[in-house]
Amino acid sequence: MKSSTGKYFIGLDHLRALATFFVFTWHFNFINNGQHAPPPTFPLSLLTEGHTGVALFMTLSGYLFAKLLDGKNINYPQFIWNRLLRLAPLLLFVLFIIGFQRYIAGQNILLFAKQLIYGVVKPTLPNGAWSITVEFHFYLLLPFLLFLNTQWKYSLLLVLILAVTTRTLLYQAQGEIQTLSYWTIIGRIDQFLLGILAFQFRNHIAKKHIIVLSSLFLFTCFYWYFDSQGGFFKNTAYPSPSSLWIYMPTVEGLAYALLIAWYDNSFNHSTGKISRFIALIGTYSYSIYLLHPFIVFRIANTINDHVIDLSNVHVVALFSILGFLVMVPIGYVSYRFIETPFLRFRTKYIVVPPQIPASNLEPIQRRHSRGQ
Repeated sequence: MKSSTGKYFIGLDHLRALATFFVFTWHFNFINNGQHAPPPTFPLSLLTEGHTGVALFMTLSGYLFAKLLDGKNINYPQFIWNRLLRLAPLLLFVLFIIGFQRYIAGQNILLFAKQLIYGVVKPTLPNGAWSITVEFHFYLLLPFLLFLNTQWKYSLLLVLILAVTTRTLLYQAQGEIQTLSYWTIIGRIDQFLLGILAFQFRNHIAKKHIIVLSSLFLFTCFYWYFDSQGGFFKNTAYPSPSSLWIYMPTVEGLAYALLIAWYDNSFNHSTGKISRFIALIGTYSYSIYLLHPFIVFRIANTINDHVIDLSNVHVVALFSILGFLVMVPIGYVSYRFIETPFLRFRTKYIVVPPQIPASNLEPIQRRHSRGQ
């Protein structure tokens, strides 16, 4: 979608669509406990372990804001205001629906309200909204990260090393790090940082087809191995005691950072029908992401009961495409009637230095010409 700066990058919407499809397929795969199934044929583990789509979303956020704010001054309160206008309306709508459902079911609404209050800090918001909390933690850090980046271009690498070191120490102290690595900024900071770094070093990645594709191939091998070891839930338990989760956010962030910078800077993206359709899915991705938990399991059960048995993970992966297409018009309706009305209240947050009138420059230029 077009940002409040007026810029639009169709390639990034393609990647948003891919991230949304990963997450949708991950939940679609829960039919018949498919999330616990052995790994499918290589490289389909990216689908059966589609929670990795969240990592792609977060790396995209780091890259996009680095691209939009490159070398610019920002009005930070206005920036936060714009992000609230973009994210809060649908988020509040979804939380209202969930609260109403729990009220009808006779559940404790005060407990739900407490969960929402904690959700400002902790990953307790439902329907994937926990990731919005992590996004806002990134927004709080963003001015500091951008300042560091202007002081020394390798400074964010030091922050990345600090994040990995912190997770290592926490793992040694508590015996597991999956919870913090997956659900909080303590792990996700790697992906935001690597997104920023991908933009910074984009010229070194653009058109490096062999290097990037080889790296992505190795990443799919890594994910198949991760899946074969039990994946998200069974390596060897949940939360996992494996030290792999110390580095998991870094590995995902590095792979997706390469993919984003390469895809954004190596091609002239088509504006034909297929390209625009995929980009529209990316535009609706926030709606699809937050709304699909209401629908995905109903779609999967309907297909399983009336079309074909979904006990085979390969069949599940194939039919998840059909289920995903069902979500597209729902995403459109949400985007059109819940998200879009609030976007007109966005304001420009890029601070443009005032222009000095030419008449005021002439005395300055004359003094310089005299060596003053």
